[in-house]
Amino acid sequence: MRKIYWLLAAILCVHSAYGQGTKQITLEDIWKNGTFKVKDVPGFKAMKDGKHYTQLDKDGDSAWINVYNLETGAKEKTIFSVNSMGAIVKKKNITIEDYTFSEDEKNILLFTNGEHVYRHSVNYHVFSYNIETKKAEIVDFTPIMHATYSPDAKSVAFVMNNNLYYKELAKGNLVNVTTDGEKNKIINGNCDWVYEEEFSFTKAFQWSPDGKYIAYYRFDERKVPEYAMAKYTGLYPEQYTYKYPKAGEVNSEVSINIYSLEKKESETAELGSNKDQYVPRIKWTNDPSKLCIYRLNRLQNKLELLRADAASGTTEVIYTDSNKYFIDINDEITFLPDGHSVILSSERNGYAHLYNWNWQTKQMNDLTPGNYDIDGLTGIDIPRKLVYYTSTESSPLERRLYAVEWSGQNKKCLTPEKGVHAITPCAGYNFFIDKSSTISSVPVYTLRDAGGKVIRTLEDNKALAGKMKEYAMGEIQMVKFRGVNEDLNAWMITPPGFDKNKKYPVLMYQYSGPGSQEVADRFPLGNYWWHQMLAQKGYIVVCVDGTGTGHRGEEFRKKTYLQLGKLESDDQIAVAKNLGNLPYVDKNRIGIWGWSYGGFMSATCLMKGNDVFKAAISVAPVTNWRYYDNIYTERYMRTPQENPKGYDDNAPEKMAANLKGKLLLVHGTADDNVHFQNSVMLANALIAAGKEYDSEYYPDKAHSISGGATRLHLYNRMTEFILKNL
Repeated sequence: MRKIYWLLAAILCVHSAYGQGTKQITLEDIWKNGTFKVKDVPGFKAMKDGKHYTQLDKDGDSAWINVYNLETGAKEKTIFSVNSMGAIVKKKNITIEDYTFSEDEKNILLFTNGEHVYRHSVNYHVFSYNIETKKAEIVDFTPIMHATYSPDAKSVAFVMNNNLYYKELAKGNLVNVTTDGEKNKIINGNCDWVYEEEFSFTKAFQWSPDGKYIAYYRFDERKVPEYAMAKYTGLYPEQYTYKYPKAGEVNSEVSINIYSLEKKESETAELGSNKDQYVPRIKWTNDPSKLCIYRLNRLQNKLELLRADAASGTTEVIYTDSNKYFIDINDEITFLPDGHSVILSSERNGYAHLYNWNWQTKQMNDLTPGNYDIDGLTGIDIPRKLVYYTSTESSPLERRLYAVEWSGQNKKCLTPEKGVHAITPCAGYNFFIDKSSTISSVPVYTLRDAGGKVIRTLEDNKALAGKMKEYAMGEIQMVKFRGVNEDLNAWMITPPGFDKNKKYPVLMYQYSGPGSQEVADRFPLGNYWWHQMLAQKGYIVVCVDGTGTGHRGEEFRKKTYLQLGKLESDDQIAVAKNLGNLPYVDKNRIGIWGWSYGGFMSATCLMKGNDVFKAAISVAPVTNWRYYDNIYTERYMRTPQENPKGYDDNAPEKMAANLKGKLLLVHGTADDNVHFQNSVMLANALIAAGKEYDSEYYPDKAHSISGGATRLHLYNRMTEFILKNL
C-alpha cells in the first residue's frame, strides 16, 4: 500500500502541457456540438502501383472518385463522377457510400443507399462502372449484399435473399449458384448472426484466384432457437424474430461448398462426421484449385487447417493447433509461393507470435520470439520476403510496427516513437499510414515509407489540441494499482487544481472483457470528454485493466477461464479498497460504471463489493452468461450443462439480494446482441429481493444506444445519477 501511495504522489505532482484554460465542458459540447471532434484521414484506397491513392470526394449531391499522389497529396485526375451516371442517379436518388476496384483497376463497384441487416451486414444498390467507357449499369434492381468482382471483372458475385448469385456483365445473365435460401432457415454466402458477431466476418464466399470457382458457406439454421423482440414502429409493435443460439443451445449446421463455373454445380468439402463444430474462416491458397478451411471444435481449443481440392471436395489436414484453454480466431495467415509454407499466428509458447510453418517438412519457425504479444499481422511483402507486424515488444502499453524477413532474420522497428501506432498498409508495402498518439497527445496521421521514414503528415489534429487548451481539464497519467495478486495497469484523471490534502470521490470505469485493453499509451477516446467533465465537477476517474485483459501473455489473459466475472471483479474491488486508503480519496464515495461486459462487471462489483462501492451504472449488461450467445460464452465458460457453477456463481442476477448501494440499470429494448432480457431478469431478481434500483430503457435502440438525441439523453441521465448518488 505504501508503495502505491508514493507512486501516485510522485505522478500527481507532474503537470500536463494542455488544458490550462477555464472553460467548463458540457454534455452539449460532447454529444451535440462536436466541440472535441477528432479528425481522421478520410477513407482512401491505395492503388497497386504503390504511388497513388483514390478517394471518394463529395459536395452536396455531387460525388467524385479522384486519384491523388501518395507522396505529395496532389490531385492528379478524376476517374468517376456521379454525373456520368446520368438518368440512373436522378431516377434512383443515389447516395454513394463506398466503392471497390476490380483487380485490374479498370472497373469500379459503387455501393449506394445501404440498409443494415444485422449489426454489420448491409444491403446496397450496386452499380458496375467502367472507367474507360464511363458507363454504369446496375448489378441488380433488388438490394444485394457483398457484391464482388471476379478476378477478370467479367462477373459480379453477390448475395440476395439468402441465395448466392453471379451476374455475367457482358451478357447480362444472372446465374443462381444456390436456390434453397430462406429467412431463418437457410443462408448461402452470408453469415448467420452468431458467426457475424463472434467470428467477425460477414461475406461468406470467395472467388478462387483464377475465377473458375466460388467457395461459399451454407448455414442450415432451422434447428437454432429463435429470439423475438418488439420494435415499436406503429399502432401494433412489429415482432422482429431471428436465430440466436444462447449458451448450450444448437448452432447452425455449416457446410463449405465449392461451385464450378464450368460445370455449373457445387461440391461439398469434407469436414468430417462431427457437425457440432465451427468453420470460422476459408481462404484460397496460392494454388487456385486448393481451398484452406479452418475447422474448430465446439470447445474452441483445437484448430485444424484443411486443404480442400476444389474439384472433388476432398480434404487433408495441413496444420493443427491445440490449447488447454481456447484458441482465438484471426485473419493472420498468408500462404507463401513455395506451395507448402504458411505464415500464421499461435499462442503455443504462451504469447501470441507469428510462425513460418512448412507442412511438408513439419518445421515451425518462430519469427517473433520473446515474452511479449504480437498485436497483429500488418501484411506480407512477397517480393521482398518481409513480414510486417505490430507488437507490444517495447511495452504492453505500446504498439510499434516491425519488419522481419520470413526466415526470421533482420528484424527492424519502423516506428520507434513511444505510444500506440495503428498501421494501415498501402498496396505494394511501399508506404504505411500511421495513426499514432500517447495518453496525453492527440492522434496524428502520417505517411511513412517502407523504411519507416515519415514522408508527410496527413492530419495532426492541431485544432483539437488548441481547443483543449481553452478548457480546465484534469491531469491524466498512467499509473499502476495493486490488484488481488499483482500490479495492474491503469490511468487516472484528477480534477483541475487537484489538491492532495483534500478528499475526492472516485468513479472507476472499466470494460474488463477477455483480451480487451482500456489502458494503453494512446489518446483515450470514447468516454474521455465525459470523464473530463466529471473531473471538472470534482471527481477522480480511474480505469484499471484487471486479470483477463490483454497483451500481458496468455496466462494472465486466460486466468478467467470457466469463471467469467470472478477474478475480474476481485481485482476491481481490491483496487477500490486500495484507493480508499489513499489520503486524498473519500472511501465512502467510490463508484463504478461500464458498458456491455463492463456493465456486467459494474453490477457484479456493486453486489460483491457492497462494502466498498456506493453506486454503479450498468449499461447494456449481461446479467447471466446463460443469456448470451454460445460462440463467445462457451469459448470462455464451456456450456452451462458442463459448468453450471461458473455461470451462476458470478452472475449479477444471482447476487441481487446483496445490493446495498445505488444502481442505475440502462438498456436498449432492441439490443440484438446483449438482449434486453438480461436487464429484465436482473430487475425481476431485485424486485423479488426487495431492492430499490433506478433504470432507464431506450425504445428501439440497439447495443450502442445511439442515434438522434439518444446519447445526449443517456449521458445526462448518467451524470445526474452520479451527482446525486456519488
